[in-house]
Amino acid sequence: MATRLILQKIFKTGIVSEPAPLADPNLRTCEQALHAEILKVFGSAVTIRHVDAGSCNGCELEIHALGGAHYNIEGLGVKFAASPRHVDLLLVTGPVSRNLETALKRTFDATPEPKWVVAMGDCAGGHGSVGAMFGENYASCGKVANVIPVDVEVPGCPPTPTALLRGILAAVSGGRASP
Repeated sequence: MATRLILQKIFKTGIVSEPAPLADPNLRTCEQALHAEILKVFGSAVTIRHVDAGSCNGCELEIHALGGAHYNIEGLGVKFAASPRHVDLLLVTGPVSRNLETALKRTFDATPEPKWVVAMGDCAGGHGSVGAMFGENYASCGKVANVIPVDVEVPGCPPTPTALLRGILAAVSGGRASP
């Protein structure tokens, strides 16, 4: 009986996922520029350590999208690693909770020079109503720049994978501004 009700609900609701993004020639140009810049700066791949400093996981979903077939970030020479001792770039999401302040500082200190920090999302960069909502209080240090130096802020709630790619490119090419 319950199975029948579930199936009826599925057929009544239909498909609710969004369609796949359309091919964007500008993204291909961005990918080529990112790959060329990575090769110029590092001679090989750039490695990223993602740090969730208290996010809602919206940004993490967009980070995971980069690993899919549509964006293929590893094909560009961008890889993720678990240890900050093996990375070039820290990708921080969320407002920094007081519980993670020390961990974020230790991760930053353990990352070898040269290193870059990308604050991803409105919460991490303190942009918009979402970033301002968390601010500094008893449980939150606020934006990432209040705890460690930030090279690039990628605004959005959450930012698109394309915006994140542009932010990574801005970081490795020496930009200290929002993409």
